[in-house]
Amino acid sequence: MFRTPLVIATALAVAFGFGILSSIYALRATVGFGAIALGPWTAFPNAQTIDADPYAKAHRARDGKLLLGSAEGLTFTAARDSEKRTLVENCRYEIAGLTPPARLWTLHAADSAGNPLEGTGNGLPTGVNAWSVLRGADSAFSIRISSSASAGNWLAIPEGRAPFLLVMTLLDTPTAGSSGVIDLAMPAINRLDCADA
Repeated sequence: MFRTPLVIATALAVAFGFGILSSIYALRATVGFGAIALGPWTAFPNAQTIDADPYAKAHRARDGKLLLGSAEGLTFTAARDSEKRTLVENCRYEIAGLTPPARLWTLHAADSAGNPLEGTGNGLPTGVNAWSVLRGADSAFSIRISSSASAGNWLAIPEGRAPFLLVMTLLDTPTAGSSGVIDLAMPAINRLDCADA
């Protein structure tokens, strides 16, 4: 007598459970379609526009983050270096080259969820921007990323072995609305050495 309703209730619970879990996974796995990749850097220029796909809109709503409008700028993230190796805190890196044209750009390290890394403390530089970076005669720059101090441009990250992201935001840039964005170049991310190597 109770067998049929129990089987139906179990089947519905499993179906709803798998549906909810797959939706959560899909939202965590991507911020939407339409990514552009420039070397190790990835951006989603349509994520903040009305043309964004449903996954991008749902991801934005779940995170509760305000994104830049297409006329305001574009955010690039990198989880790997130029050799496609995962960025980890116990290694030293160098970002070298030029950025696409922008009135201002900022660079900081973030955890895998996109939150700025904390724990460096003591007034260490946790961010670099276009106005504070030292440049060469050709306007190129080189930024060292490590947990130990380095001369010149240096971005401090915590000591550890956790993976991290690099986030570079170009503000007031024609790149954000450019159809030729794929032809632009971003600086390279080179691994110098690792503490356990």
